Amino acid sequence: MSFDTHDFFDLDNYGAVRLPGLLSAAQCRDIIACWESPERFRSEVVMEHKGYGSGTYRYFDYPLPDPVARLRTSLYPSLATIANRWAEQLGGDASFPADHQSYLDQCHAAGQTKATPLILRYGEGDWNALHQDIYGDCVFPLQLAILLSEPEKDFTGGEFVLSEQRPRMQSRPEVVQLAQGDGVVFATRERPAPSKRGYRRVQMRHGVSRIRSGNRWTLGIIFHDAG
Repeated sequence: MSFDTHDFFDLDNYGAVRLPGLLSAAQCRDIIACWESPERFRSEVVMEHKGYGSGTYRYFDYPLPDPVARLRTSLYPSLATIANRWAEQLGGDASFPADHQSYLDQCHAAGQTKATPLILRYGEGDWNALHQDIYGDCVFPLQLAILLSEPEKDFTGGEFVLSEQRPRMQSRPEVVQLAQGDGVVFATRERPAPSKRGYRRVQMRHGVSRIRSGNRWTLGIIFHDAG
């Protein structure tokens, strides 16, 4: 799986790009069904207890479910190309290998060995505070969220929201509309933005607005592992 050149525009200029139809409705249901098998997960977080918002999420343990593992592996090479370009634009020394296993080897050598893909469950009134998914020194600059529920049928509200903190300016919001099975690739922590002196770092955060009714399920795929 790879990006076409035209896909770069939204990612470079707004920090996110929608990828339609990554999963079928049946695949979405199968991933949601994993929730009923606690042995597939390494930990659970009740968001209210942490001040993260309202809702619950669970991190998968290794081995990952096949569709999750395939997406993580197949999307990584194209994203690594973008990640290396971003690192060059920002003047950093980060270098991301071309295949995902080599990158995971770097994470594991740094003590980050825990799987990070997760399922998030939201009910009526739940929401997710704007945040960044940072789990150690190894941070891949892009990540993926896939909507597993059908908007307006399974739930209402619950929009995916990005916030961009521009230097010496007020934050800019961005909302990405998703259908069931659609994914959104977005900046994990920051992205390069053109300036008069080259590129500057723009801080990015993401979250989910309040669920008005029903239940919203999401698959999150983070490409670095956790410590």
